[in-house]
Amino acid sequence: MGSITRFGVSIDESLLKNFDSLIAQKGYNNRSEAIRDLIRDSLVTEEWREGKKEMVGTIALVYSHHTRELSSILTEMQHDHYQTIISTLHIHLDEHNCLEVLAVKGKGEEIKKISDRLIGTKGVKHGKLSLTTTGRDLR
Repeated sequence: MGSITRFGVSIDESLLKNFDSLIAQKGYNNRSEAIRDLIRDSLVTEEWREGKKEMVGTIALVYSHHTRELSSILTEMQHDHYQTIISTLHIHLDEHNCLEVLAVKGKGEEIKKISDRLIGTKGVKHGKLSLTTTGRDLR
């Protein structure tokens, strides 16, 4: 970690009260750490929006395993993108539904394309992409 810089922030009193309440609920020791996390989150969101940097994350899919050929389509896509889809977890939720969680690593724009294709596959009931940074550029 580099040197620490202190700076002042002007903020409405009621907004600060709400912020203090939130950071207490989340277990932060002080405002500085909470503000650092907010800044990091903004930077990661911008990296994801640009889509050019390497990101990591998960794609979660809920689907009925009774949908014809869906399992084969999902498996084929995973093989087609084996360099980006680095691991999978398959969970049987009940006698009809499954949860598939795919760990991904690659350029944000490529991950988004894969995610959109998987989530849009006929028979997928719900899907969610969650991306974050590899952490290399954050301090």
